[in-house]
Amino acid sequence: MTETLFGIHGTALELRSQRMGLLTSNIANAATPGYKAKDIDFAAALKARTAGASMDKATDSATRYRVPVMPSLDGNTVEMATEQTAFAENAVGYSATLSFLKGRVETITRAIRGD
Repeated sequence: MTETLFGIHGTALELRSQRMGLLTSNIANAATPGYKAKDIDFAAALKARTAGASMDKATDSATRYRVPVMPSLDGNTVEMATEQTAFAENAVGYSATLSFLKGRVETITRAIRGD
């Protein structure tokens, strides 16, 4: 039922939330030797999810290790500028999706009340 009410936006919000968690994990492990930064290819995950894959399968198939521009000597591949940029981009997308869903809920609420 939520698929018909919210369309692709409910799925997009969940994927953006999972991506945000992965990016925050990268940032938190910036000083951990040997830590390999990962990211979710949002477009690939959304495509897999809309094609019928489960959320876990969609995110697993779209998760990629980040290739660093300047590898560190301790094997850590987290680059703070890259992570912060990806985080900010994802946060804007998350906020936009959330705003759209809020508007949709308000429209449905008005329709139910008969306004």
